[in-house]
Amino acid sequence: MFMEFLYFPEDKTEYIPAFIMLVIFMAGAIAAMYLFYKKSKKDEAYFNEKYKIEEVKEESHPSEHHNK
Repeated sequence: MFMEFLYFPEDKTEYIPAFIMLVIFMAGAIAAMYLFYKKSKKDEAYFNEKYKIEEVKEESHPSEHHNK
């Protein structure tokens, strides 16, 4: 089974453009995730304001009050 489609260059400087493209795409992916996160938080705040939903703060469990 020959894998002629695999090409490993002897001159390792041929990897530099691929590495640069990898860095560019990774930076783009991180930026996109950051923008999605920001938009999601903005939409959540708008939804909570529109429907008058208050954030639920975690309090002690109701069963703990029965022990007193």
